[in-house]
Amino acid sequence: MTKYVGKNIPRLDGYDKATGRGLYTTDVNLPHMLHAAVLRSPYAHAKVVSIDVSEAEKMDGVVAIATRDNTPRTYFNVTASMILTVPPAKPVLDQQIFPDVVRYIGDEVAAVAAETLEIAKEAIKKIKVVYEELPAVYDVEEAMKDGAPQVQPDFSPGNNLCGGVIKIRQGDVDAAWDEGEVYAEHTMYLPRVKQAQLETHGAVASYNPDGNLKVYSTTQTPYPCKVIIATVFGMPSSYVRVKNPPHVGGGFGVRIGISAKAELIASALSIIAKRPVKYIYSREEDFLASDTRHGGLIKCRLAAKKDGTFVALDAKACMNTGAYATFGPDLVAVLGACGIAGIYGIPNIRYDGHAIYTNQQTAGAFRGYGTPQGTIATEMCVDSIAKQLGMDALELRLKNTTRVGADWWFPYPVKSTYLNECLEQCAESIGWKEKRGKKQTGTIRRGVGIACGTHVSNAAPFCVDYDAAYMRIESDGTLHVASSIPEIGPGVTTGLLQIAAETVGVPLETSRLAYGDTDVGPFDIGSHASRTLYAVGHLFVKIGKELKKQILEWAAKFLYVDVETLDLVDGEIIGSCEKSRLCIKPMPLGELAYEAHLRGKQFLVHGCEVPPNSPPWHAHAAEVEVDMETGMVKVLKVAAAHDVGVAINPVLVEGQIEGAVAMGVGYAIREEMTYEEGKGFYNDSYHKYMLPTMDEMPEIDTIIVDAFDPAGPYGAKGIGECGLVPTAPAIISAVEDAIGIRFYEMPMTPGRVLKKIKEVYGDDLENL
Repeated sequence: MTKYVGKNIPRLDGYDKATGRGLYTTDVNLPHMLHAAVLRSPYAHAKVVSIDVSEAEKMDGVVAIATRDNTPRTYFNVTASMILTVPPAKPVLDQQIFPDVVRYIGDEVAAVAAETLEIAKEAIKKIKVVYEELPAVYDVEEAMKDGAPQVQPDFSPGNNLCGGVIKIRQGDVDAAWDEGEVYAEHTMYLPRVKQAQLETHGAVASYNPDGNLKVYSTTQTPYPCKVIIATVFGMPSSYVRVKNPPHVGGGFGVRIGISAKAELIASALSIIAKRPVKYIYSREEDFLASDTRHGGLIKCRLAAKKDGTFVALDAKACMNTGAYATFGPDLVAVLGACGIAGIYGIPNIRYDGHAIYTNQQTAGAFRGYGTPQGTIATEMCVDSIAKQLGMDALELRLKNTTRVGADWWFPYPVKSTYLNECLEQCAESIGWKEKRGKKQTGTIRRGVGIACGTHVSNAAPFCVDYDAAYMRIESDGTLHVASSIPEIGPGVTTGLLQIAAETVGVPLETSRLAYGDTDVGPFDIGSHASRTLYAVGHLFVKIGKELKKQILEWAAKFLYVDVETLDLVDGEIIGSCEKSRLCIKPMPLGELAYEAHLRGKQFLVHGCEVPPNSPPWHAHAAEVEVDMETGMVKVLKVAAAHDVGVAINPVLVEGQIEGAVAMGVGYAIREEMTYEEGKGFYNDSYHKYMLPTMDEMPEIDTIIVDAFDPAGPYGAKGIGECGLVPTAPAIISAVEDAIGIRFYEMPMTPGRVLKKIKEVYGDDLENL
């Protein structure tokens, strides 16, 4: 029986956030602080011939101007995995703070630090730049053709390929293909979509002439951010400190590593000015000059036997990575691994993943990290096979899901899976048997659909991401834990402290976790990949047991009893009168810690660990309503069943599922970045980007399946990204069930849906 694990403990940052006391990067104000603005390219592709800052320098209040001429020319990658871990492809370092060639509308050209933001904005208007415009390419299929304009000729092996082809091979697809008796094949076109997190990118940098640099940041990964900054500026890493303020207003992948270029630009200006500099992205900059989800296309085909057994899967992804690599090569690998190769026990799999350079803003990490795209492609084929066989789509999935101990492609084992339970429970919640496949007539039609998926609990399949932390007992017996992980919104710091207090055997109420600061905690790869609670929690269990052992061993010597007779429970040393000849009364840990302190002893442990990886599993069922006259799709309900192992804090798990489902709904029916040649992306604000609002959200039935994983901390797995993975394909399936039309292009906006309805049913909608 656990005291804290599995309990709905109120989140520890709740009061600060509910009352407005919580500090974010935009709230940081330092003495003598300057404010920054950035000049961005109006061209999709152009050589920067010259930059004249003389008029801007004359303005009162302008203190520093940064351009390519006075900042490092170091090539870097803004992402964490391309710098500090072992990604599936060779790291692609193709960015500079201010490049000689701008490669998308919005690329950075210069920056100004001034006494006020208004002065800085006026100053950038006075900077004169001469450009030599170059040919540009925007579409991945066009970019891959011979003779296409080359976006990154120094970093592409040809045809705008970024980082090489990512290949996954299992079995022999060509040899096995003829064993199939039923086939599905399609090309899925996926949109570029935006994270649209509430807090824009930002940083406050303070450089001291003694060489030390302190940066407040919106990053999801303080330590990798620190290393990237130190590398770019050629500084000792020990001289750079990166910290969250401590709160971050949402991440969703867009801040893994550097927050766009906020930290680098603020630091460059601070180094020049020798004063603190704040640079906060406007909402327009955040939309148009930071990473999005990868759009593009996936060609997928699936072969099956007449009994529904899957034989072979063959897929090729061509994803639009934009002007710079960032996570491109790494992400297309996960897209294939989890989305294409992970869900089902298919003996023969072939996947080729291509990240393609174009002259658009960069695409990178976004909740799910490619897995949603791959899952959509796979689940479309599964529904097609079911339809051809006249087989229930739920039964077909139950027959083929990955099993415990599966001989699969990944470098880690399947030690637990409750995916079939997820499928069955979400199907029951949505009313699958009663509603699926009903003949529809009239203007308003309803349908239900289902989809499933998997992901990771610890970064990508190949990456060696590790965590380090320390724990100590204060002289009054309270627990202090230090880690550099950030809190980006999900409440993970609450869940981790629950694990720490449970493991050590001390009250949660008097325990504290210090986080989000590279000077406070040792290295941690950061918060991403649904890994934080799982991976850091795994380490906390390990070092928590060591700390408890250290305490009990010292207590045994102090009390002259055998250590086997003692335990630490709820902050008290207790003894077993049955096991020991000396029956001691309970001793408060604070009393023991003080006695140890007086004798020159503090209970202190530290640890560093590469955690295991336990795949989480999930299935969603959706019910939709389609208006045949307007093409409007309304999602009525999503039943979201998840195998997260043991839920450390169930209410926080439910919150993560609900938030992810909201993103999945937007992905399926509303959200899309629309490009206008010569102007850039149209969507530069919440007003122009169609996020679902509260009144458009469906009923969400969050189902935490009773499960346990032997490798996870207290049986837990990851959850953060999982709720987004199967949502869109479930909605696509439900729309087909309602109107008999399957869509191979997202999102399913009213215009696209109505166009297809007219193509299939004709213009005479009155006879529907």
